[in-house]
Amino acid sequence: EVQLQASGGGLVQTGGSLRLSCAVSGLAVDELVIGWLRQAPGKEPEGVAYLSSSHGITYYADSVKGQFTISSDNAKNTVYPQMNNLKPEDTAVYYCAAAESRPVRWSAEEEYNYWGQGTLVTVSS
Repeated sequence: EVQLQASGGGLVQTGGSLRLSCAVSGLAVDELVIGWLRQAPGKEPEGVAYLSSSHGITYYADSVKGQFTISSDNAKNTVYPQMNNLKPEDTAVYYCAAAESRPVRWSAEEEYNYWGQGTLVTVSS
């Protein structure tokens, strides 16, 4: 059974940084593709980052390019989005998600069949 556990959220000031984690069990990270999606209040989920460890591929939403980076520690079977220069508009519940094959639309929630519980990031003004 594939399980994902998202963690690392919290309350930060504008300009601060957070590193989120997605701990994966059941399959190796390099046997999956990992997406990070966020849902802000009153909005639909938005894909922000993607990682295929086995292919060395990353994708980012235009809104976070240069601000977020995603990487993995395969020995720990964990994926880490590093979020820098945070802004109030980054406030959202952040979810890690996984699929066993390459998605057609990496940022679309329907592409992923495994989900973590989400972790809340709040950025104060």
